[in-house]
Amino acid sequence: MLSSRLSPERGSLALSLRTVYETFAISWPTVVDAALGRVRKDVCDERLRSWSQKIVAHTRIHLDVRGREHLEKGSSFLVMSNHQSHYDIPVVFAVVGGNIRMITKKELFKVPVFGAAMREAGFIEIDRSNRQRAVESLEIAKKMVAERVHVWIAPEGTRSRTGELLPFKKGGFNLALEAQLSVLPVTIDGTKDILPPDTMRSHADVNVKIVIHPPIDARAYGSNGRPGEGRVADFKASRDKLMRDVREAIERGF
Repeated sequence: MLSSRLSPERGSLALSLRTVYETFAISWPTVVDAALGRVRKDVCDERLRSWSQKIVAHTRIHLDVRGREHLEKGSSFLVMSNHQSHYDIPVVFAVVGGNIRMITKKELFKVPVFGAAMREAGFIEIDRSNRQRAVESLEIAKKMVAERVHVWIAPEGTRSRTGELLPFKKGGFNLALEAQLSVLPVTIDGTKDILPPDTMRSHADVNVKIVIHPPIDARAYGSNGRPGEGRVADFKASRDKLMRDVREAIERGF
C-alpha cells in the first residue's frame, strides 16, 4: 500500500475549490440539456472524460496504471473497487473513460445542480435503507451493463478512513450472480492522500496506483437467476465465494 507523510494542514483549500468548480462547470450544461430535452449519452461521456482529465491535471496526480489489457474493448463490466476518497471518481473516469456510470448513495443526488446532473447523466441512486428501492437500482445497473455501459460500485459502501478494506456489502454480488455478469476488480491506492479524512484541503503531486485485475465471470460460480425455493443456500454459497474472490483480487493490488 502506498504510504504518505503529507499533513492535512499543508494541503490547499484553493485546490479543493478548483475541483469543486470543475465539477459544477460540467454539471450545469447537463442540467440545461435536461431542461431542453436534449441529453445525449455520448455528450455526457465526453464531459465526464474531459472533467476527469482536468482534475488529474490540475492536482498533478501521478497515475501508475497496471492491467489496462483487462479492460477489453467491446465488453462491459460490473466494476468493483475499493473506496479511499472522493478523488477515486475522477481517477477512475480518467483511466476507464466516460462510458461508465456509478451506483452511489442517495445523499449525493440531493446536492444542488451536481445531483441533478448525475441523475440526468445516468448515474444510479441507491437507498440501502429501502430494500425494494435498492433492488430497483440494481435492476437499472443490470440493464446498463447489457447496453455495453460499465457500471461501477464500491462494495465497501463508504470510504475507508485508513485505506484498509472495509467489510463488503452483498448487493452488488447478488446482482453479478443473478445477471451472470463479469466483475472487473480494481484496486485504488493513494487517493486518500490527495484528500485525507477530516479536511477540506487537497494535496497535489500525489502518487496513485490503479490496478485493473483480470475479469471474474459470475457464470463460473454455478448459480443462475434469482435464488428460488430449495436453492437459497446454494446461491448464498456462490455469492460468498464470488465476494471472497473479488476481495482477494483487490487486496493483491496494494
